Amino acid sequence: MKRPKQLPLTETTYYILLALIEPAHGYAVMQLVDDLSDGDVKIAAGTMYGAIENLLKLHWIASVPSNDARRKVYQITEAGKEILILETKRLRKLTQIAEHFHL
Repeated sequence: MKRPKQLPLTETTYYILLALIEPAHGYAVMQLVDDLSDGDVKIAAGTMYGAIENLLKLHWIASVPSNDARRKVYQITEAGKEILILETKRLRKLTQIAEHFHL
């Protein structure tokens, strides 16, 4: 099977999509990515909102209703989940190959 042109994802994009499995606003996503990555991936506000714009254009995330009028809330879409699953499979395959070489 040919790999989609969108893969591989950047580490930041991968974490953002993971974080948006549950609805969240940008700042909450930034905090969750920091937590999930044990502080290895820190997303600046400008990077976060640029990523959100790009993910919206790709239809991998969508804006969802929120009780807080001051913050936009986003969630991963089915298309976003599909790309996240494909990327996760790709990463697992790489890990299996490395394990074969006892790394």
